[in-house]
Amino acid sequence: MKNMTKALVAAASLIAVTALSACGATADKDETSGTSSGPVTDLRLMVPNSPGGGYDTTARTIAKVMEDAKIASGVEVFNLSGAGGTVGLQRTVNEKGNGKLAMQMGLGVVGASYTQKSTAKLTQTTALAKVIEESGAIVVPKNSPYQTITDLVTAWKADPKKVAVGGGSSPGGPDHLLPMQLAKAVGIDPKQVNYVSYDGGGELLPAVLGGKVAFGASGFGEFLDQVEAGQLRVLAVTSEQRQEALKDVPTLKESSIDLVFTNWRGVVAPPGISDADKQTWIDVLTKVHDSDAWKAELAKRGWTDAFVTGEAFATFLTEQDKAVADILTGLGLV
Repeated sequence: MKNMTKALVAAASLIAVTALSACGATADKDETSGTSSGPVTDLRLMVPNSPGGGYDTTARTIAKVMEDAKIASGVEVFNLSGAGGTVGLQRTVNEKGNGKLAMQMGLGVVGASYTQKSTAKLTQTTALAKVIEESGAIVVPKNSPYQTITDLVTAWKADPKKVAVGGGSSPGGPDHLLPMQLAKAVGIDPKQVNYVSYDGGGELLPAVLGGKVAFGASGFGEFLDQVEAGQLRVLAVTSEQRQEALKDVPTLKESSIDLVFTNWRGVVAPPGISDADKQTWIDVLTKVHDSDAWKAELAKRGWTDAFVTGEAFATFLTEQDKAVADILTGLGLV
């Protein structure tokens, strides 16, 4: 179990994309080499699930930093949801050679590519950057009878089918893998878990608030506004240490549950783009990462910096692809 968790650790979400003219990004004359004084133009960032979720928030935050810092101008962020992110993944793979497009993605799309039986795989895309990591959270509505993670686990073990858990990803994604690993850690057969899948945090949030599920499992950054407003309560976070944004919330390990789980997000482009286009995107994302505005967003949203680009990110994607496939095979989902 620990080995599986370690294999999945790695962070969170980011988003990207690519714009360009026929010869590269549209900007001043040396933009593709990163030496231009003007912003890149015409970038398009695809979010492969519904508005309001973690991918969407990450993409729009990155786009805002690009615009505000004049790294890029006219950045378009658009949603193409469906099948756990694999509709967007297939679109990205089909756009071979298109240096104007990039997709925000993360661990969820890796898993969905298997459980949705997608013919497109992330290993076919052009790896640009892994940007953030984010710990998970176990959340309940304010009127939930469960006051602690121990209360929840006790009820869950007594009747796993009755205690439904909601997640903002399809089977194989982080919001699915988290409760499956949590179940195993507390002695519940993962195959008995009543998991309800929602297409991103934008759909998960009203389900948790409305009591359609007993609890939610997702990245804690997606719930911060509702927690601060008193609409949701966080019973535990899945990080090694407590989170600065949720200082009073214990970790699973503090509650005698031996599990640490971290999600990650990154940005990929279609296959077959030019070296110049790839470098333009890496340069743009690096400028975002290095900006004070981005550092402020990390602190505000509880995201952990996990910036890795190019071939290092490609290697990470390959490792994640294998790790997730192995875990899903063990759960009988592949």
